Amino acid sequence: MDKYVIKVKRKHVCEESNIARKNLKDTDDNEKEYNSNKSEMSLFNHNISEEKNDKISTPSLYENIDINFPGDLARVKVFGKWCDIPRKQVTYGDPGLTYKYSGITTPAKPWPKTLKAVRDLVNRVTGYDYNFVLVNRYKDGSDKMGEHKDDEKDLDHNTPIASISLGQPRDFYFRHQDARPPKSMKIEKVSMLLEHGSLLLMNPPTNNFWYHALPPRKSAGGLRINLTFRRILRK
Repeated sequence: MDKYVIKVKRKHVCEESNIARKNLKDTDDNEKEYNSNKSEMSLFNHNISEEKNDKISTPSLYENIDINFPGDLARVKVFGKWCDIPRKQVTYGDPGLTYKYSGITTPAKPWPKTLKAVRDLVNRVTGYDYNFVLVNRYKDGSDKMGEHKDDEKDLDHNTPIASISLGQPRDFYFRHQDARPPKSMKIEKVSMLLEHGSLLLMNPPTNNFWYHALPPRKSAGGLRINLTFRRILRK
């Protein structure tokens, strides 16, 4: 098991869009907050395919996921403007659950048998009880995800987001909110390679201070499917 130190929070945006951020008091306060937060944040990376009794077949999982979203469900709304998503998405979960972000509401489809088995495995490995998954399909290295934080009100922020990568390995990085314009503080970006079968656990307060992204890579020609398991709060 490999361990990484970091922290993140999410807000969906188009890759070219800028996010408005409130100004902090001064640079000294920024440095103090960053150093304090860094000691609290954590990422856990683990190869879930090494788990005993894991009989999940990757091809079977691919075949049982419907990643064709119609109409507006394939777009997000940023600052009043609709933007196409440079990937395909679909959501599954317990009955009655929905996930709201960037101007759209995605209802949860019923759990497919294979995907339910993956959820049960993730629950066993992490010790958390997930009730929802967002599936992203990246057809090749041209599909991407821009910098964002996971901070939607529907999420249980005491439960880490569990991200499983299947297929093509892809670069992934975290950027501290104060390292982005207009502040542009010299806080080092944290990068890693998400390999096939890996489980990345973004523990709180990861999503309070860091953006994360999956940049385009021309050299990554294969299909990648990402499963981000979440716990959605019921109203």
